[in-house]
Amino acid sequence: MSDAWQAVGQLGTRTLQELFAAEADRVQRLTLEEAGIRFDFAKTHLGEDALAAFEALAEQQDLAAARDALFAGAEVNPTEGRAAEHSAERGQGAPESVARASTLHARMRALIDAIEAEAFGPIRHILHIGIGGSALGPDFLIDALGRDAGRYDAAIVSNVDAAALEEAVADFDPHSTLLAVASKTFTTMETLLNTRSALAWLEQGGVADPYGQMVALTAAPDKAIEFGVDETRILPFSETVGGRYSLWSSIGFPAALALGWEAFEQMLEGAAAMDRHFRLAPLSRNAPVLAAFVDRYYANVRGCETRAVFAYDERLRLLPSYLQQLEMESNGKSVKLDGTPVGRASSQITWGGVGTDAQHAVFQLLHQGTHLVPVEFVAAVEPGHSYDEEHHRQLLINCFAQGAALMAGKGSEDPHRNYPGDRPSTTILLDRVDPFTIGALLAFYEHRTFVNAVLLGINPFDQFGVELGKSMAKAIDNGEDLGFDPSTEALIARALGE
Repeated sequence: MSDAWQAVGQLGTRTLQELFAAEADRVQRLTLEEAGIRFDFAKTHLGEDALAAFEALAEQQDLAAARDALFAGAEVNPTEGRAAEHSAERGQGAPESVARASTLHARMRALIDAIEAEAFGPIRHILHIGIGGSALGPDFLIDALGRDAGRYDAAIVSNVDAAALEEAVADFDPHSTLLAVASKTFTTMETLLNTRSALAWLEQGGVADPYGQMVALTAAPDKAIEFGVDETRILPFSETVGGRYSLWSSIGFPAALALGWEAFEQMLEGAAAMDRHFRLAPLSRNAPVLAAFVDRYYANVRGCETRAVFAYDERLRLLPSYLQQLEMESNGKSVKLDGTPVGRASSQITWGGVGTDAQHAVFQLLHQGTHLVPVEFVAAVEPGHSYDEEHHRQLLINCFAQGAALMAGKGSEDPHRNYPGDRPSTTILLDRVDPFTIGALLAFYEHRTFVNAVLLGINPFDQFGVELGKSMAKAIDNGEDLGFDPSTEALIARALGE
């Protein structure tokens, strides 16, 4: 074990109350505002000693050099021999990569302009088909920002269960539907199966040329052409943009169309603002870095296996699902870059929900359960509705009260009514839910994920763990005998008759 990790492992466990009493400037030191977002880490156990230990760890792991390599377009994904250039999509990266991204954005905008000019007929509906990062990002953006856009009806389909597709198109007119298919490789089984069914639905609805209403979003244009998509309706993006980091590229096409190009550009600007903050701010005043320090403290010092994220804003209800893929697919690894075991907990399990609903469901465990769970509250100062302001006031009151209650607790002679307290939380408070701030928020989470990976010495940009089950599914589909265990064989025989 390295000296820096040894120092982290020896950190004390003073209570939150003790930390506040000992550090008069705690709120000032552990609260910062950037790009319309207030980050409050004060109610975590990140004391001055912990901050110093993690800064030493960041220096030992050469976080500064790793960050520079990320933005320079260097090969930071060595297992796949690639850079990770999602930041170039928002103008922050190697000049040639930024120029390429700008060109591809211009192509996307030209297609959107053509659609809005009714070059493909009077499009009113967007049916977006993808899976994983090709669906979660656009789904989150449209749900968070598109409720009042009044432009197009949009449906995101990812599940290969055809019930999802059936529900999505129930109220769509085939003649007014644009089919957007997102797949980095254009070989994803679930996506292509859903696409064929969607094309059949268009044809059955009387559309003479279903492919004429299809747009492909991919890093493999040749595969899309082979599938039957017209070259003029393919929106490429770079292979160096990973799926779960790809909503800034043409994968964001349905959001750009549904929200309008100006909104998409504002989202890119918000992300770029967070990029600049991450690149330039000192570690002790750097939001993604501090958040990663908090993550490592609870995972590696306190042994917390999970982290809960609660969105106290209905518009952000899909945020926990989005973060599950970003964080667990990126850092759910057990070996370091050199192939040796990590030797410590890597990614925490991300889960969560929406406040105030969650208060009447899972908060019992958070307050009185036997698991220590770091909690993250995400809220916005401005409401997203026109109803009486008391609704939003009560929403924020509940959000802030939960964080205070988790920390303070409340003693009682009745053990059933005793709240131990000293339970940590972070609060992320947005000025408002708009494209700029959402862009900054998502970029914050991306960089936080990257910092965690650097501290652990792992690669956050590959995802080989998703491949084994898919290869086995393909083998079953092809009738191959892989010598499955008796349980699996019995299930296949019972459900598939094979």
